[in-house]
Amino acid sequence: MEKPVRCPATSPQPETAPAPPRRPPRRLLLRLLVALAVLGGVLGAVWSALPGRGQPARPAVPRVPAAPGPPGKAAALSAVTAGVPAALPGLTELIADRERWVRAHPRDARAWAVLGAAYVERGRRTADPADLPAADRALRTSLRLSPERGADASAALAALAVQRRDFPTARTWAEAAVKLAPRRATAYALLIEACTGTGDHKAVARSLDELLKLDHSPAARAGAAAVYRDRGWREDAEAQVADAAAAATAPAERAAYLEQAGRYAWERGALDEALRHFAAALRLDPALRDARAGQARTLASLDRPEEAVRAYGLALGTRPRPEHLLELGELYESLGREGQAGAQYDRVRERAAQDAAAGIDDDLVLGRLEADHGDAGEAVRLLRAEWQRQPSTAVADALGWALHRDGQDQEALKFATAATDEKQGGGVRNALYEYHRAMVEQDLGLSGSARRQLAQALRTNPWFSPLWAPDAAEALDELGEPVPAEAPEGVSVAAEFTAAPSREPATQPQ
Repeated sequence: MEKPVRCPATSPQPETAPAPPRRPPRRLLLRLLVALAVLGGVLGAVWSALPGRGQPARPAVPRVPAAPGPPGKAAALSAVTAGVPAALPGLTELIADRERWVRAHPRDARAWAVLGAAYVERGRRTADPADLPAADRALRTSLRLSPERGADASAALAALAVQRRDFPTARTWAEAAVKLAPRRATAYALLIEACTGTGDHKAVARSLDELLKLDHSPAARAGAAAVYRDRGWREDAEAQVADAAAAATAPAERAAYLEQAGRYAWERGALDEALRHFAAALRLDPALRDARAGQARTLASLDRPEEAVRAYGLALGTRPRPEHLLELGELYESLGREGQAGAQYDRVRERAAQDAAAGIDDDLVLGRLEADHGDAGEAVRLLRAEWQRQPSTAVADALGWALHRDGQDQEALKFATAATDEKQGGGVRNALYEYHRAMVEQDLGLSGSARRQLAQALRTNPWFSPLWAPDAAEALDELGEPVPAEAPEGVSVAAEFTAAPSREPATQPQ
């Protein structure tokens, strides 16, 4: 019979007191200390050799970390994935990281889509046209590698087309993204922008309904605000964008919504409120050039031209946007500085040519430039073609004005009315559009309607342009509208609308 095997751990022990633990010899302790010191030196050398630890990064592509990377890069990744504004430093980190990754893993469709979306966002932030062809290549590579899972790349291609002001193409890609991912809110937000650019107001309404069913994020609220603004629902637009700014947690995203709020405040003549919003946006994101341009525009409205010129200088930077160059040129012209104004107008044309090489359509701003400061016939040619491609409210206004400047007032009135008549889709309350319509009507002898449009323009925003707002006030006086009974004797109607800006936003004209 075999003897049972007993586990040593449970075997009975002699009933004697345990021996006290032996201390390791002193020589062994010294050896351990030396070994630990050597190991620490090796680990320190390895740590120092890592990229960013005092030595150059190795050329080998690092493995994708399991944990999130640096906060800026992680925040940028989250932003571009969600289709919201991202901070410039984080975008730079993210792009460098994804470029390294796709060099080592060229068949990673998801990485190519992220890289392309980051290029689009950086191009939007910096106005650098060089980022857009790179974005196009990256996104089309992603689609080629994984066409059946291309919702991310399709949405980013829609955003790229919006950036290029190619709204029909943006709509095609946004609809493709919706088809691939019907529950993706970002695709509907892009579809709203695309349909706005093509003047399809019914499609905008449908897309907004779908967006709000899926999403109540700050981005969705800001998108709703833009639609409400275009419909002329100022109070609703401002409430939505205020909620968006309050709810946003990322500084770059919140700054973008504050800039939007500042723009809306300026459009209704609440100048001090607009300045506060722009300043708050710049504190959060000093690189937000749209906020700097808004600040400049508001300073010009407050009759602080030298401060406005300095602010425009910061907004323009090394890659100026054509629309900001045009604004600065018109500010110079309003000050009688014709040479400086002409230099800015030349820069608009130069910048538009650079943009065109990257596929960006600047014909709207070029048409506005030529209508007022160049060749009105050329403006009509540019804007007719633009209207055929994407008949938005902004294009209707610009084409109507170009036709007026070219002496074609009968046709001009059709487009000016389309831009300002709510029944035709032009519900936005824009003082410049109202002024344009009024001047067309005045030349056609429609004095009553011209009077109403001029009065409305000056109520909407008495300081809508340093160059054209004084002209609107003068035209209204010339039309001879009776002075209201409550106004002091000798006070003109135009003066009623162009008094000094109030310091209390609540009392600004609504």
